[in-house]
Amino acid sequence: MTNRWLHPGAWWLWALGLGAAATRTANPLLLGLIVAVAALVVSSRRPQAQWAGAFAVFVRIAVLVVVIRVGFTVLFGLRVGTTDLFTLPSATLPDWMAGVTLGGAVTAEMLAIAVIQGSQLATLLICVGAANSLASPVRLLKALPPGLYHVGVAGVVALSLAPRIMVNVRRVMQARRMRGRPTRGLRAAAESSVPVLESSLDDAINLAAAMDTRGYGRATRTSPGERALQAGLVLAGLMGIALGLFAVLGASGWGWLLLALGLAMAITGILVAGRRIVRTRYRPDPWGWPETLTAATGISAAIAVIAVSSSTITIPLTWPALPPVAVAAILAAALPAALTPPPPVPWRTA
Repeated sequence: MTNRWLHPGAWWLWALGLGAAATRTANPLLLGLIVAVAALVVSSRRPQAQWAGAFAVFVRIAVLVVVIRVGFTVLFGLRVGTTDLFTLPSATLPDWMAGVTLGGAVTAEMLAIAVIQGSQLATLLICVGAANSLASPVRLLKALPPGLYHVGVAGVVALSLAPRIMVNVRRVMQARRMRGRPTRGLRAAAESSVPVLESSLDDAINLAAAMDTRGYGRATRTSPGERALQAGLVLAGLMGIALGLFAVLGASGWGWLLLALGLAMAITGILVAGRRIVRTRYRPDPWGWPETLTAATGISAAIAVIAVSSSTITIPLTWPALPPVAVAAILAAALPAALTPPPPVPWRTA
């Protein structure tokens, strides 16, 4: 299979599908399977680029999210279950502070619920990290429609923040190592924070200057009526999407219809906004059967998990079952690790 870049939109559809599946299930076995599939695909198709190290950063953030969720549950959580593990000193806050009770008895059910709920968000973060490691931010920006171009610039810059910070951290730590200074511990982190911040600010200034010289942020000539039509369609579409998602999450029957109408209006507004923006693409990324396979496996995993799994945690806790349909769909999301072309290897001089 010839090495080539996979379309970044395919990787993001794949990752968002797995992330949607993670938010709609409280089954820890399915969540672990989603994380394993994401890690397998990243290890197999991650390119040799600086921004490809974002996956490890998001994994660390995901672990921190679970730890914080468990900590808040121990301190402020609602006491549920009967399997007491230990008891902390407790104190009840006054009524003007909502009468919250700090500490108290900690049960196994409390901790299990906290771990599951934290794992849902952590798995979503890991899926986003996988997309950041697999999809080139520059190619993602190039693939956006003209109407979303300026929004895409801001989004790509934001998504590229974590990999750039890690590059600066490695650079500073390497300089400290060459000078014989420690690279571990709180003291090393504190002494490295200023040069890392300085390097990040320099990168931001250089990026802003480069974007300004290339004409980013330029205004197009549009009439007041066209601007009002664009803004109205996009605003109405976003409101419809928000209300539709709220209705879908609340298991309302009309939610899907409202969501479809909102998406249609938002897409129409984007197309209208892009009519007067002239953009050219140099060697655009193709969309072939590997892209279709990648996007389809991620979306299929979301559909299967939403259809057969539940995000409700019941008490008393029982050992979770593995729905065969959801397991098969999630395992199918690992096919891009073998059936998609590997990324190009950077050319190196001898």
